[in-house]
Amino acid sequence: MAGKKHPILTVLIIIAGLALVLGAIMFIMLNISSTPSSLSFKGRIGVITVEGPISQSRKITSQLAQFKKDSKIKAIVLRIDSPGGEVGPTQEIFREIQKTVQTKKVIASLGSVAASGGYYIAAAADRIIAAPGTITGSIGVIMQFIRVEELLKKIGIDFETLKSGEFKDIGSPGREITERDREILNAVIEDIQRQFVEGVADGRNLSLEQVRQIADGRIFTGAQARKLGLVDELGNFEDAVLIAKELAGIEGEATLVYPEKDKLELWNLFLDITGKSLIQLIRDMNPKVEYTWSSLAGKEVRENY
Repeated sequence: MAGKKHPILTVLIIIAGLALVLGAIMFIMLNISSTPSSLSFKGRIGVITVEGPISQSRKITSQLAQFKKDSKIKAIVLRIDSPGGEVGPTQEIFREIQKTVQTKKVIASLGSVAASGGYYIAAAADRIIAAPGTITGSIGVIMQFIRVEELLKKIGIDFETLKSGEFKDIGSPGREITERDREILNAVIEDIQRQFVEGVADGRNLSLEQVRQIADGRIFTGAQARKLGLVDELGNFEDAVLIAKELAGIEGEATLVYPEKDKLELWNLFLDITGKSLIQLIRDMNPKVEYTWSSLAGKEVRENY
């Protein structure tokens, strides 16, 4: 009986081996067919999302640089849903878009809000698409300070500052702003405003005078912005993709490619949610140059561009 079982066992082993080989082949083929890389014959469009206040630029600029170098990416859609952000990061993103449009088409798709610094980075793109009700514009500068000297006096707390120069503590919450302070700060505001206006004028092929006339901080709908030359066409994200295909010369269906997710994204999300902690509150007490737009709902959207 034992001798008769060996042929059956041998057959079972052979079948199992063939199954493993076939399974491995199928696994490899499935992975190859599901990878839209070099084996894909479709045109590829990179999609980069800018959401929320812009507080850092490294993520967006690195994504732009990655797509710019990838020969398979024929165009880039920049989806913006942001009220703006801090001066340095916003200008760094703007500059990276300027470099990218020299080799690839970049289309800005504006979401519900793309105002102030959010619009500023869009101005560097080849085309700007917005919904009729998109809130955009807000070209202007504001600087705000928290003043607590009267409160500190009432509770018996005093500031004593040792400084190397007269203006080292300019904007400190512990002292009043002098007229000389105001002159210096107004000069800073005017220079930041000039940079904003020049960036929009250059990106949108508008005259400086045209931009200055609307650069008083007011917001516009997408429909109003189009009439002013701040937006090219009215539409949604899918319309922006179609325009990207047309400008890049892609025929047929296009494959949308998103950047690889950062392993630290969850941690960054946690930091964003808890950003208004005590540490952030203390930081907010320091002087900042801002583009600020407050919505009708009373929720302040702060932009340090």
